[in-house]
Amino acid sequence: MNEDSGKLILRVTLGILILMHGIGKLTNGIEWLGPALNASGLPAFLKYGVYVGELLAPALVIAGFYTRIGAWLIAVNMLFAIGIAHWDELFIIDKSGGLAIEKQYLFMFSAIALALIGGGRYAVNQK
Repeated sequence: MNEDSGKLILRVTLGILILMHGIGKLTNGIEWLGPALNASGLPAFLKYGVYVGELLAPALVIAGFYTRIGAWLIAVNMLFAIGIAHWDELFIIDKSGGLAIEKQYLFMFSAIALALIGGGRYAVNQK
């Protein structure tokens, strides 16, 4: 029971935190992503993938509906975010002694862990 409760807490926390970023992009727009993708040699239409990674995927994770797929989508989304927006900060230590992009690392590795362990008993389905 404790393991399933832990999975539920991880699912809901990661899902809500990522979803909030997606809602921010939904309300404030993603036009700035096109030039960033082009500068990285990627086509600008990939900017719409942020809606998959930050709206659809967290909804799946929160509900526990195909949790592993949703978590992998979040992890890929975070890889793109790190690669496009934070590449120059990979190992930068901030003034408090932490990594400058520790939040992005935490999101990415939490998503990978969730993809590996699954959604648990309190998920809509256990895939």
